[in-house]
Amino acid sequence: MKRFNRLDQSRRTERRPTVVASHAGLSADALDTLRRQHIELPSWAFGNSGTRFKVFGQPGVPRDPWEKIADAAEVHRLTGVAPTVALHIPWDRVDDYGALAAHARDLGIGVGTINSNVFQDDDYKLGSVTNPDPRVRRKAIDHLLACVDVMDATGSRDLKLWFSDGTNYPGQDDLRARQDRLAEALREVYARLGEHQRILLEYKLFEPAFYATDVPDWGTAYAHCLELGERAVVCVDTGHHAAHTNIEFIVAFLLRAGKLGAFDFNSRFYADDDLMVGAADPFQLFRIMYEVARGGGLATDTGVAFMLDQCHNIEPKIAGQIRSVMNVQEATAKALLVDAEALDAAQRAGDVLGANAVLMDAYNTDVRPMLAGLREEQGLDPDPMAAHARSGYLERVVAERKGGTQAGWGA
Repeated sequence: MKRFNRLDQSRRTERRPTVVASHAGLSADALDTLRRQHIELPSWAFGNSGTRFKVFGQPGVPRDPWEKIADAAEVHRLTGVAPTVALHIPWDRVDDYGALAAHARDLGIGVGTINSNVFQDDDYKLGSVTNPDPRVRRKAIDHLLACVDVMDATGSRDLKLWFSDGTNYPGQDDLRARQDRLAEALREVYARLGEHQRILLEYKLFEPAFYATDVPDWGTAYAHCLELGERAVVCVDTGHHAAHTNIEFIVAFLLRAGKLGAFDFNSRFYADDDLMVGAADPFQLFRIMYEVARGGGLATDTGVAFMLDQCHNIEPKIAGQIRSVMNVQEATAKALLVDAEALDAAQRAGDVLGANAVLMDAYNTDVRPMLAGLREEQGLDPDPMAAHARSGYLERVVAERKGGTQAGWGA
């Protein structure tokens, strides 16, 4: 039986489209995909954040949303593929969101996803939109509607919703009634969206609800989005799953159904997120990006948003974001190297090891020199990490950002 691996390189090359020889065998179309890649940064990653046990402050941390946007712009200046920054309300509350968006544009980036927060108020102890108290539900929904107002002011397309709602004990509340309340709240917010705006519904396995979480998995999020309509889609946070969950299957399913709206990229070593994407399992990130590429999720018209959702507790924050962006770039490049025809032939032939070898060939390719060359072609430094270290930017903001209160969780 024919095997499809590097030993069959001549046959594989004959089937490929036009190749730029200096770029690790990537086709011209694949190179264009990498050039136009868009990875959204989270404003909160530039503030002080950490674990429930300790948050370690760092010098030069932004004191307000304006300085967070300046740091995000620095990451984009060095990487060339991070042109938007997500905001978190009320952590990024300002008096004039139009002015904040103009500030971002002046620095060469834009405001992206607006993230709501209905989990840091005493009223939400028993839930927000699923709370048994109608007054609390009204308060939570009004906040979500106010976030749509922010979207209108900033020109943002996406409203990301994550709910900590759930129960800690059997019998604490009616599980079905909570789903009814959730659906009712989502319908009201969906009706308020503009024509080109979307809801991204995120899910999380557990915490802080230890008995039952109201949106615990992708299936629950998918069901609610399906009921709402085409402008409600699922956000897959790569750290919000049980151990050994096959995240790439979820990605493939949602892409096939037209309901994959976004990623929150991060890594985990336990049951939550916040480490740099690709840190815990870079092979998993590659497998996810392969399914994205296989399902057409890298095309410009799919609308899939690729966002980072991380906190940097002990590592430098700007450098942590640069490294995360580079990790996504590398996983994407490797995914685009998969020889689709060879893989399909091996799969049809039932060549189990041959098919796996095609994937492993791509994953084991060192794409870093190719990406460095691609950056040079675009007028960027081939090594963004080194360029940041040489730039003096961090030293400058450390000197400038003295006094005031550093931004962090809840600020």
